[in-house]
Amino acid sequence: MTTELQATVDGLVQRGKGILAADESGPTIAKRFKAIGVESTEENRRTWRSLMLAAPGLGQYISGIILYEETLGQRADDGEPLPQLAARQGIVPGIKVDAGKGPLALAPGDEITQGLDGLAQRLEGYRQQGARFAKWRAVYNVSDLLPSRAAIEANAEALARYAAICQAQDVVPIVEPEVLIDGDHTLARCAEVTQAVLQAVFVALHRHGVALEYMLLKPSMVVPGKAHAAQAQPAEVAAQTLRVLRRTVPAAVPGINFLSGGQSPAEATANLDAMNRLGPHPWRLSFSYGRALQDTAMQAWRGEAAHAQLAQQALLKRARLNGAASIGEYGASMEAAD
Repeated sequence: MTTELQATVDGLVQRGKGILAADESGPTIAKRFKAIGVESTEENRRTWRSLMLAAPGLGQYISGIILYEETLGQRADDGEPLPQLAARQGIVPGIKVDAGKGPLALAPGDEITQGLDGLAQRLEGYRQQGARFAKWRAVYNVSDLLPSRAAIEANAEALARYAAICQAQDVVPIVEPEVLIDGDHTLARCAEVTQAVLQAVFVALHRHGVALEYMLLKPSMVVPGKAHAAQAQPAEVAAQTLRVLRRTVPAAVPGINFLSGGQSPAEATANLDAMNRLGPHPWRLSFSYGRALQDTAMQAWRGEAAHAQLAQQALLKRARLNGAASIGEYGASMEAAD
């Protein structure tokens, strides 16, 4: 078991590289496509995702890609399976395995992620299609009272059970506890919730015998709610996020790949860079962004085949800037350069 898991971890946790999240569910990608005037058909989704994967040189900055189940079975224009195209670029293919979130019973305002039933069998199939790692997302709504202790414990248990099932199938689990940015909570409240969430997650991972060396953490950064009057500067986000991580994440975890969670592309990059400037850290700090990597590329594409190259260039630029941020070498002036 350990040899295969180690090889996958080594492939994912490379200096100057991060993970591209291209695992939007049907409703989410439909919303993104609607914003650029593109209908969300299976063919359009295939075109978009294969366009990204085929971007020349993407593997220079991207070490892994999280795919949606549909994409795992799709092929590029020349008939090559998309997981194979990723591997040819030096990018490890992965798969989102949770079945989305729903209300947590008797806990108003809290949510729980579904999808543990039959997971081992599904993973077996995904592995045959080329997936080497998986991802499961838990979400936590924040207010003065939320999340409840019940939600923190229930989601930690589900994340740990998922991670254990993955490792038993020789699949590296990415554990994603997302403290949502929605609301008007303060930076301090976000830090408090994030610390409670991560503590519970690692207690549950230990309880289920998950080997921390063969997993990655995909947390949210510590930021105020987007409706809060005072937004935080990168130095403040970095200091608060690192404080929480040092208190909760064991050094055995090889990599922490942040989600962007609704931050703008430039914000997500600047905040990651600020954290890496405060290193060295016991874990590799990098990115696993979806919208913050794809947005500018999607705007350039707009469903037009003639714009494919422009879209690929926009994706490569964001990947390059985040690669620089993952080693503390990003500067805002790089945004204006080609």
